[in-house]
Amino acid sequence: MGARRIRYEREGVWDVDVRGTVAAGFEPVRDAFLRNFHDRGERGAALAVYRDGVKVVDLWGGTKDVDGDAPWAVDTAQVVRSATKGVAAAVPLLLHQRGQLDLDAPVGTYWPEFKAAGKDRVSVRQLLAHRAGLPVLDRPLTLAEAIDPVIAQAAIAAQGPVWEPGTAHGYHAHTFSWLTGGLVHRVTGRTIGRWIAEEIARPLGLDLWIGLPPEEAARVGRLGPVEELEPADSGALKLRPKRSVTEAYRDPNSLTRRAFGAIDPKPDENDPAYRAAELPGSAGVSTARALARFYAATLGPVDGGPRLFAPATLTLARTEESAGPDRVLMVGTRFGLGHMLHGPASPLLGPTSFGHPGRGGSLGFADPESGIAFGYVTNGMRKTVTADPRAQALVRAVRSVL
Repeated sequence: MGARRIRYEREGVWDVDVRGTVAAGFEPVRDAFLRNFHDRGERGAALAVYRDGVKVVDLWGGTKDVDGDAPWAVDTAQVVRSATKGVAAAVPLLLHQRGQLDLDAPVGTYWPEFKAAGKDRVSVRQLLAHRAGLPVLDRPLTLAEAIDPVIAQAAIAAQGPVWEPGTAHGYHAHTFSWLTGGLVHRVTGRTIGRWIAEEIARPLGLDLWIGLPPEEAARVGRLGPVEELEPADSGALKLRPKRSVTEAYRDPNSLTRRAFGAIDPKPDENDPAYRAAELPGSAGVSTARALARFYAATLGPVDGGPRLFAPATLTLARTEESAGPDRVLMVGTRFGLGHMLHGPASPLLGPTSFGHPGRGGSLGFADPESGIAFGYVTNGMRKTVTADPRAQALVRAVRSVL
């Protein structure tokens, strides 16, 4: 499909150009992408899907900035929030694959300072599976402190766990950045952003960064909130927050509020300093095409390029390590070794899927059973945490054509 201009008559919705291509049989995915602009308040977005290493969907449309009128270009990238975690989680898995990291060893084996405050037995496996009991900091960090790896990693190394490690799990929303960043740096001598650039992004030709270079800044769009539109007959996931969930987000002393408030004041994600920071839990910048291509490479070769995961590593990526009540998100979640797994709170394509959503929109995942790799990025942020209606509409459309 070449450039296509759709005019919507609904009041308050503007004309939108959608460009790109879809393979034969994937037209329903294109239609779902278009409907997101009409029915769900989409401002600017891109979607890419691979099947068995071949790109079958490559679409983009709307505006580059949520609050602007410049068009989304073929190479527009966005901050993908926690979808970054799925890329970062590949690093310890690849280090394990190369024999450089023992998943069952104590973190302190590689990072001696981490043994403080009763954490000497916390394993790498527990750290990656959100079981380390470290979703919060007793004193939140400023943005300047959070993006300084020396300060931030020292803070998390000194922090005591809020539950006995290994006995429960809870989403490490911000602290995942400093935990994985600190571990990877001590194992490899490189920052996690540099490791990803040199070992993943460059070999695969990905427009994906954890630590945005200054020369790429002009292509990144602005994020912002969008109206919560949802048609009554959309078939979207209907999850009414339980009272306990609502109260947890309101209570400043809850683990939920403290986990999401580990950087205080809340950072401006459009701030160049934030985008340039190596925060592998929240501040990655990517195109949809790069996100999908990354996940495609975890499944097998893409365009003759390298395969990231050996079969045993792929099995590790999709294996459940944590399941049940999440002490931070207050709903049932499933995690592998850093990746979210398919479940009611975060539906992916099917039981074998692994990946990660970004709060408010973006989503990337791989599904070994079907050979599908999926990447969706948007500049319009909604209040959703793990199951954005726009991303879910696209996932349902992909499922419908398989």
